[in-house]
Amino acid sequence: MCSSLATRVAPRRSGASGACSRALAAAFTMGNKQTVFTHEQLEAYQDCTFFTRKEIMRLFYRYQDLAPQLVPLDYTSCPDVKVPYELIGSMPELKDNPFRQRIAQVFSDDGDGHMTLDNFLDMFSVMSEMAPRDLKAYYAFKIYDFNDDGYICAWDLEQTVTKLTRGELSAEEHLPHPHLRAPWRSRVRGGRRDLSLHCGIRPPWVLGINTRH
Repeated sequence: MCSSLATRVAPRRSGASGACSRALAAAFTMGNKQTVFTHEQLEAYQDCTFFTRKEIMRLFYRYQDLAPQLVPLDYTSCPDVKVPYELIGSMPELKDNPFRQRIAQVFSDDGDGHMTLDNFLDMFSVMSEMAPRDLKAYYAFKIYDFNDDGYICAWDLEQTVTKLTRGELSAEEHLPHPHLRAPWRSRVRGGRRDLSLHCGIRPPWVLGINTRH
């Protein structure tokens, strides 16, 4: 699992390389002898995620089912394939999440929401129950940082509230709001929250996707 974003975070398991290349995707040989991944590829994916081989294969087939004419069943040659955001965002785990587009953008290589298999597994691994709190907090910060400036500013908060309320608030009801002002002002630097402050906060439900389907 090797999205450019994921390689900037500490390895998922002890001994895992923090820069697993996409050439090292997972490995598995089906009962009909059709090889989807090589053995070495599968071991690399296990090192880079919190998943077992069975779980990796389950997620691969879910990815392949999103675009069967686009995603091949043979990944031993590491094909350069991306599933469009429109299909990623239609998944049961994301379709009702108001942050679905932002989540896909954060986990995609180019920030456009279109996902490679590596991006797809990266997203589900971070959102799994096994992912540590600090890793979830890191990605939650990235999701809420709408302008990608490395801080959560008032504008980012307004975008967050707009997403949560699905754009139903009037101009007068937008930030600053009394219920959000006090805790916000007590933990900011220069009117903006940075990653070091954010990581001390419990990761929100935005990252609470159940991958055991």
